[in-house]
Amino acid sequence: MSNAVPPLLTALVDDAAVFPPGSAPLAEAVPAHANHRRSWYAQLIGPLLLPLADRGGATSDTEVGLIGEPGALETTLGDLPPGTRQLESPVAKRGEDPRPGIERLAALMRKSEEPWQWYLEVPLAWGLMSGLDAIAALRAEGLPVAAKFRTGGLAAELFPSPADLASVICACRDRDLPFKLTAGLHHAVRHTDAETGLVHHGFLNILAAVLGAADGLSPADLTVILSTTEPMPLAAQVQPHLERERPLWVGFGSCSVQDPVDDLVALGLLDRPRPEPAR
Repeated sequence: MSNAVPPLLTALVDDAAVFPPGSAPLAEAVPAHANHRRSWYAQLIGPLLLPLADRGGATSDTEVGLIGEPGALETTLGDLPPGTRQLESPVAKRGEDPRPGIERLAALMRKSEEPWQWYLEVPLAWGLMSGLDAIAALRAEGLPVAAKFRTGGLAAELFPSPADLASVICACRDRDLPFKLTAGLHHAVRHTDAETGLVHHGFLNILAAVLGAADGLSPADLTVILSTTEPMPLAAQVQPHLERERPLWVGFGSCSVQDPVDDLVALGLLDRPRPEPAR
């Protein structure tokens, strides 16, 4: 396996090829994921993310993350593929108290003897901070759980503002709470999508903000980082930290793994090996 991927970028991108907007057929996504895992950038890639209902389509040697509602997880925990690495579930709809959903999933974790990592998706809305407190308490109990937040979708209201995202990053830092992100992170730098007009967060903005948060920056400082649309200053902020373990942020799912790879190469943060000369 190649060592081209530095520690800061290791397992940054989960393969969400079957989810919108990519929506790859499962029969194509599974072999494509295997190719990613054999590639020079393999260490950048996390598990293949699948809806819980599609769990039977994974091969026995495929590492997967399964995403489903709490009720579906309750009825299928005894029937998950051997390559299951993580489970992800929403805990509430926007405007609902997230704590009952968190406790419902905590009961499943306490019963399970499997080494799965659990990610609980908390809406960036009312009840957020009490939800983070509840998840942090579960971690203190020794349960393998972290938070998950949505950073995009098919409507503008699903994209948190830079200030809101800065606040939640700092809230996780203050609770020593790891988190992952989902949706909308298609490219390295904050940009406006030409087709939809929606403004997307950049995963490099978030990486720079997480590094800043770990070093004590304030939400206002992070808002500036998350708002920038200039790629080279962001790359310059991140470059000195490539050999550092990534703090707080577990990573994100992308429906096109190749896009993050290409962006990181273009910005000089990932070195594509040169082909060996013909003999």
